[in-house]
Amino acid sequence: PGYGVQLHLFIEGDLVQHLEWARGLGVGWVKQQVMWHTVEHGPDDFDWRQLDRIVEGCNGFGFKLLLGVIHAPDWTRAVELETGPPGDYAEFGRFMEQLATRYRGRVAAYELWNEPNLAREWRGDILDPARFVALVREGAGGVRRGDPDALVISGAPAVTGINDGEVAIDDRVFLRGMYEAGVSQWVDGIGAHPYGYANPPDERWQDGTHIAPSHNEHPSFFFLDTLEDYRAIMLEYGDEETQIWVTEFGWPSVDGLPGLDVTGLEYARHVSEAQQAAYVVRAFRLGDERPWVGPMFLWNLNLAPIWGTSEAFSAYSVLRSDGSYRPAYIDLRLAEPSGQ
Repeated sequence: PGYGVQLHLFIEGDLVQHLEWARGLGVGWVKQQVMWHTVEHGPDDFDWRQLDRIVEGCNGFGFKLLLGVIHAPDWTRAVELETGPPGDYAEFGRFMEQLATRYRGRVAAYELWNEPNLAREWRGDILDPARFVALVREGAGGVRRGDPDALVISGAPAVTGINDGEVAIDDRVFLRGMYEAGVSQWVDGIGAHPYGYANPPDERWQDGTHIAPSHNEHPSFFFLDTLEDYRAIMLEYGDEETQIWVTEFGWPSVDGLPGLDVTGLEYARHVSEAQQAAYVVRAFRLGDERPWVGPMFLWNLNLAPIWGTSEAFSAYSVLRSDGSYRPAYIDLRLAEPSGQ
């Protein structure tokens, strides 16, 4: 029940079926990403229908719900480019207050933005951890006003191995910058995306040998290195209390998805379905063993049934295109609860 999975529920069709798949997995938490621009089309011009349906469905199934909020509407932005923050960060606070007010007592936690160290998630603005924390401050204030009991999680940096300041800022560098800017005073948890690429979850960057033939030359490509490095940075700044929330993690595999084009995710060819299953279960266990790790959300449950083989990210799904269970779904469902 302490585990979570990310679903994609902005779908046409049977929402209940997708929630049944989540319930069958045995998790207690569900994450749904919300694109702000799809909800607010103009000043105070809201369309809540789909999100209302999602929140009602998750509540009906008894899930704790984490909403990750991204992508400001163009009318709030200085430059009309996709995936960036608003020109005036106070607009984010206003929207988060309206969102948290509407779902007060029904949404357990909010993640503020996604991978803000990447240019593609921060277009029209300057890549800068201090600017991101300024956005978090506004968003957190909005949540507190709308629902004081809801938890606030900082948007997780991406693990890329890139630190050119234009395409990306290295996630460790970015997290330090977030702490320099005082992020811990605004949030209840620090978001992390410790993807392992094709590396086993307990393999380390400095190990003498590596199983995967690529993406093994930088600590950002290793699940456990990312968790441990983040914890070390937090301790450097005297933060012993805040938990790391693993708001996305997972391993891709092309097995069982014939015809899937994984251009850009070629490492998915180096993970079998059996390895995907073993890595996912082991990663949850590694989190269980560390009391400073909070809820963990597997990415993802249901992309393959939605997109089939037309989207490379289907390789991360723990369901196949026809909705049948991949070994990762089965092994996680059969894993004994934490502590037993």
